[in-house]
Amino acid sequence: MGVTSPLGAAVSPEGIRFAVWSGAAERIQLCLFDGERETDRLDLAPEGEGVHALFVPGLGAGTRYGYRADGANAPERGLWIDPQKLLVDPYALEVDRPYVYDPRLAARRGEGGDTAPLVPKSVAVALPGAVPAAPPLFQPGGLIYEIAVRAFSMRHPDVPEGDRGTLGALKHPAVIGHLKKLGVSAVELMPVTAWIDERHLPPLGLANAWGYNPVTFMALDPRLAPGGLADLREAVSALHAAGIGVILDLVFNHTGESDALGPTLSLRGLDANAYYRHAADRTLVNDTGTGNTLACDRPAMQRLVLDSLRHFVRHAGVDGFRFDLAPVLGRGEHGFDPHAPLFQALRSDPLLADRVLIAEPWDIGLGGYQLGRFSPPFLEWNDRYRDDVRRFWRGDAGMVGALATRLAGSSDIFSGSTSRTVNFIAAHDGMTLRDVTAYAHKRNEANGEANRDGHDENFSWADGAPGDVRALLATLFASRGTIMLTAGDEFGRTQHGNNNAYAQDNEITWLDWQGRDRALEDHACALSALRRSLPVFAGTGFLYGQPSPPDGIADVAWLTEAGHPMTEADWHDAARCRLAMLLDAGDGGRLAVFVNGDRRACAFALPARDGYRWQAALEQDADPALPVPGRSVRLMLERVDDAAAQGHEKWLTTIPTGGAAA
Repeated sequence: MGVTSPLGAAVSPEGIRFAVWSGAAERIQLCLFDGERETDRLDLAPEGEGVHALFVPGLGAGTRYGYRADGANAPERGLWIDPQKLLVDPYALEVDRPYVYDPRLAARRGEGGDTAPLVPKSVAVALPGAVPAAPPLFQPGGLIYEIAVRAFSMRHPDVPEGDRGTLGALKHPAVIGHLKKLGVSAVELMPVTAWIDERHLPPLGLANAWGYNPVTFMALDPRLAPGGLADLREAVSALHAAGIGVILDLVFNHTGESDALGPTLSLRGLDANAYYRHAADRTLVNDTGTGNTLACDRPAMQRLVLDSLRHFVRHAGVDGFRFDLAPVLGRGEHGFDPHAPLFQALRSDPLLADRVLIAEPWDIGLGGYQLGRFSPPFLEWNDRYRDDVRRFWRGDAGMVGALATRLAGSSDIFSGSTSRTVNFIAAHDGMTLRDVTAYAHKRNEANGEANRDGHDENFSWADGAPGDVRALLATLFASRGTIMLTAGDEFGRTQHGNNNAYAQDNEITWLDWQGRDRALEDHACALSALRRSLPVFAGTGFLYGQPSPPDGIADVAWLTEAGHPMTEADWHDAARCRLAMLLDAGDGGRLAVFVNGDRRACAFALPARDGYRWQAALEQDADPALPVPGRSVRLMLERVDDAAAQGHEKWLTTIPTGGAAA
């Protein structure tokens, strides 16, 4: 599709030019609305290469419209064209109300009646000027804070009631103050574009709370952004003013049109064969588990993806994007290709080339697990980090080597000299950080699927010690590379064991700000401040155990609790659950990270150096004269000492950043 003319509704002082693409429709009509009343139908003219367009003079911003397509209707051949289905413009910049599922939206041609009363209307928007170009605020190695906008603010007592559950809450001083206190480098907003409930949810009295079921890719969901694009633009501006970047979590792997029994809302009614992947027998490919898979190897879909990304950079100023089920972006007829045309276009686009790009590197299709195979500049969610850290703290045998690899940036996964890991222990999808230590098994009965949904293996445990959450937080903040924390995990949020709370738009997912664990929150903030003061943690280069100029200190050393270098026997000791990581902290000093996964306390030893002394890394920690408690992480910093050190092996006691109080 070599078309360069703009698609969508382009507002000018003289009127509006409407343009939509379809390689299958024989006729496309523009439907104009006054409220819910359809006032006119106008034929769009074919302009070649699948573009149908019409300029209508006298119309302006706020015009409500939709499309009707006519042509062949043969679902068994991937053709779903039905003029009774009002279609939302794939390039709509705003819709006038949320999508609501109705069975009539899925009726076959000639059976369901006109769907105009059921479908939101596209709204023509006069775009503001472009946000001034600036490099992304977020850089790899920082702290990403994952936010579900509605759940994050619905119960926040300091946010005005009218802003709760919306993007407007992110501008509030209390919210920005919390983000700054926690040292957030960038917020990652879970989907804010307009979505529809899965069809099985309304009969259960449930609603999609996460937004991973989009219909349109540029129009924001009116529930989150009642003011449209301006709401996102203002939120980004306020966060940027506080030094916080904004990453949008976008879904370009499927749409809410679902499987063959799903609704016809937009792409399906225009050209399902061009926008969705089909098998040889013309059935919909389901690499996403949602019923359909977008054909990101096709020109029309590639253009829609790129235009959507450009829109959010140009008109909202976002710093980057996280891509849900990202292998779909690189899937073609022969599987996943890390050098797929869409990836090449992202890297070469003048507006997108410097943006932050984060892949969720798996889907459920054949060859769908692609961790480590996304080429730079993509960062990647690292579920190996999540699982290995959980397994170590659960007490699984033989995990000390895996833990060391994860702490150091996962060199076994990412090729080259740089780690592109995004380390996380909990995310929106799965158990919360606190629930990992409190529930051995998922408890998803509230989802209405008899506890069958969600992952069965969570590497969680029910007998967690009081400090287990602190130990997990300390492990995360002491890991090299980019780290991610899901909103509320810093103060002990719980979903009561639900590890698939996508359908819980209620107090199961709404953060309890008034009941939060403030001591845990303060602890997380202290860990974050320490991490920011030590660039070694944010480093993305791999460590080799070699001396670093100019001080000659090894970039990393792995030691036993006795202070001796780890041997092959130590690494392969299935019972070993203690480890010391010694890092070059810069300025001639070293940083020691002690990990004690045993339930028994242990004193760690490290070699001392003349002219240096060891001190607690966190001022808030307990008495430094105590050994490392069981199931805890402690950190020590080596500083220049005015008095000469003894120069012999010392038994060092350290300060707890996790585990039970000493």
